[in-house]
Amino acid sequence: MNIQQIRNATLVVQYAGKKFLIDPFLAEKGTYPPFPNSLRQDQFNPLVSLPISIENIINVDAVIVTHLHLDHWDDTAKEVLSKDIKMFVQNEEDATEVRNAGFQNVEVLQEETVFGDIQLMKTKGEHGRGEILKLAGLVCGVVFKHPTEKTLYVAGDTVWYEAIQEVIDTHQPEVIVVNGGDNQFLQGGSLVMGKHDIYEVSKAAPSAKIISVHMEAVNHWTLSREELKSFAYEKGISANLLVPDDGESYTF
Repeated sequence: MNIQQIRNATLVVQYAGKKFLIDPFLAEKGTYPPFPNSLRQDQFNPLVSLPISIENIINVDAVIVTHLHLDHWDDTAKEVLSKDIKMFVQNEEDATEVRNAGFQNVEVLQEETVFGDIQLMKTKGEHGRGEILKLAGLVCGVVFKHPTEKTLYVAGDTVWYEAIQEVIDTHQPEVIVVNGGDNQFLQGGSLVMGKHDIYEVSKAAPSAKIISVHMEAVNHWTLSREELKSFAYEKGISANLLVPDDGESYTF
């Protein structure tokens, strides 16, 4: 497999002969207002430009949208993606919205979805803790399995909690992608994983390679790449924690 970090949670994943685009956030730098009630209210989103051309990004076999927040599924993605491309979403509510945007080949991920000969398994996530969950709404992750590939777990917008442990115990993923910017509003705590959440993932899957994405791309991030790298070094997990720059890719 090859995993390329594009920007924020946007990834291009080549897996068992298929190419997937995950959580397309494709607008030009500075297109959208800052997320309110959070840091950097003077900075418009995305904070950084795409590292490669949109044409290269959208040349894929299927798209997976873990949830419909702007920084995972934006107006530019709706405009530039082919309306007949295969789209996977987390539930019927999201499927309705994606179909209303003109997409004709939309499928709801299940615990056992098949695309070609690749297994795609929807996993649970919690987009924060406590009261903020009502505001953040439902999210998912996905596990990829194929006989010729390592098992890949893309966790999505979630903090560490018991269901993440269960996914790791059940599927034994050898590669795990976490959304690790510790994005927050001024109240309510972490919306995605911070450094201590990622450390819990590393303890649950000590032999897995962990890739931290969703960093430094939208105004409410609080954990930088450099801080996470320093923390990983302190904790002795640097060898297994990868913190890619936008555009960087890894092959497993």
